[in-house]
Amino acid sequence: MKPRIAIPVPTSTDLAYNQRSWPQYAAAVERSGGFPVEIPVDATPTTIANLINTCQAVLLPGSPADVNPQKYGQEPIPECSPADAARENVDELLIQDAHNLYKPIFAICFGLQFLNVWRGGTLVQDLSILPVNHAAGKSVAIAHSAAIAPDSLLGSFLDLSEAPEQDDFLRLPINSSHHQAVGIPGDGFRVAARCPQDGVIEAIEGGQASEGSTSHFVLGVQWHPERSYDISQSSRTLFDRFVAQAAAWTPRAIHTSVA
Repeated sequence: MKPRIAIPVPTSTDLAYNQRSWPQYAAAVERSGGFPVEIPVDATPTTIANLINTCQAVLLPGSPADVNPQKYGQEPIPECSPADAARENVDELLIQDAHNLYKPIFAICFGLQFLNVWRGGTLVQDLSILPVNHAAGKSVAIAHSAAIAPDSLLGSFLDLSEAPEQDDFLRLPINSSHHQAVGIPGDGFRVAARCPQDGVIEAIEGGQASEGSTSHFVLGVQWHPERSYDISQSSRTLFDRFVAQAAAWTPRAIHTSVA
């Protein structure tokens, strides 16, 4: 049976954005052997929880919104887009469930940013003053490269013909469609990739220590591998490995004490 992957609707405020973006994530999951499950952002918590309970993993997609900066101790600046409370509430439910049960998490763009904040990290609210155009957008197939640590989880997924080693890092060409980024990584996160031109964090990874030999798969990338699935072996492998982790997931034993 194909593993069920929970994917929240990207935004509560822009139907057109949802209609063009959610199917891309779903298609990538399907092509890598998973079954995408749409998680609505306008349903009751009970309905959402019942859907989450049927899934083996979580994919957190991008969004036109920005994470509420008050959640990481800052006030919004003028360049900060409005927050989407409904999407954030759903992401919190998904992340909490995944952390409680060690379900695999793959976070993309806004999804990475929200996950980092949930883990106690911060964000850079605007990157527009930097020399690299991180907000290049979906029409630019390759915006810049990411310097990825070869010994990272992310580094182990890459096609070396696509991401050759340079100055002790793997250089992967990536798209880019964001104006915010991770500031301080959240608890337990390792920085797996940076933009070599300006040091902007492009990927974080690190789940919880788990019983036995299997680690908790948690990976976030700032670019959009769902958009480059057809042209990038590394993008396909990211989804393949994530779906494989979902297929291998087994419920974590929860021990309760009896008073």
